[in-house]
Amino acid sequence: MTTAPASLRRAAGPALGAALLLGLTACGSGGDPLAGGEETSTGSSETVTVGSADFPESEIVAELYAGALESAGIQTETSLGIGAREAYVGAVQDGSVDVVPDYSGNLLLFVDPEATASSAEEIMDALPGALPEGLTVLEPSEAQNKDAMVVTPRTAEQYGLTSIADMAQVCDQLVIAGPPEFAERAYGLDGLEEKYGCVPESFEPINDGGGPLTVEALLNGDVDVADIFTTTPAIADNDLVVLEDPENNFIAQQVLPLAAADRLPQEAVDALNELSGKLTTEDLIDLNRKVSGDQPVSPADAAQEWLSANGY
Repeated sequence: MTTAPASLRRAAGPALGAALLLGLTACGSGGDPLAGGEETSTGSSETVTVGSADFPESEIVAELYAGALESAGIQTETSLGIGAREAYVGAVQDGSVDVVPDYSGNLLLFVDPEATASSAEEIMDALPGALPEGLTVLEPSEAQNKDAMVVTPRTAEQYGLTSIADMAQVCDQLVIAGPPEFAERAYGLDGLEEKYGCVPESFEPINDGGGPLTVEALLNGDVDVADIFTTTPAIADNDLVVLEDPENNFIAQQVLPLAAADRLPQEAVDALNELSGKLTTEDLIDLNRKVSGDQPVSPADAAQEWLSANGY
């Protein structure tokens, strides 16, 4: 868990109790914050708790959300590094946090494993109605971060790989690395087999969300292919090859806030939607590089720099 600068957080104290009370009284209302009809403007008298998954980009975006809320005069605290999607969705449902950053396509597949939407528009059409009661999503950003099958130039040349379809021809000779949940998710090993007939020699779970340990395993030759997010700076920095995905196994993944329905004041909804309208994929890559580069800074500090540069 990172520690944000004072401008991005406030002490919990009585405000946390107020936030929990608000969550209890709003439970089960099932409203849509985007519609605005039932929202209550509570200003800074309520605390909004922003959570994140347990990888740096999610923590960065959570700090961006917290900073945007603070800039709008809303008292905010963060609860970072909650865990994988199963954990942080549960945290929103049980009232531990009010909002977390998520990715549109994978969130849709999480709540509806049979979903067939693949484009950004199709996913956003399907997602709100697929969410469990009590959850909602706010406006998506332009920024996307998709899972991808990534190989070194040497492996690409050795096997003649430019796409996952090429990889499928030699899949039984390849060791694939990815986060543990890749073994269970619809777009993971099951998706590779269903869409491409690709069953690897073995799967190596690495619990860093496609981060430096995964990249190191790929560069060292400990694995042949890795599931790495497309906004990872190490891809460009190491001339790694992102394999094309002609069957759209990895669907659109816009960054967006997943929130508890009716637990955010309207000014919080407005602030988060405004931030999503500014955030780009290039921003994510630059922010990730700041956090994971040769002179790394904390997610909070990287977020503060972006917020200051964008008028917050």
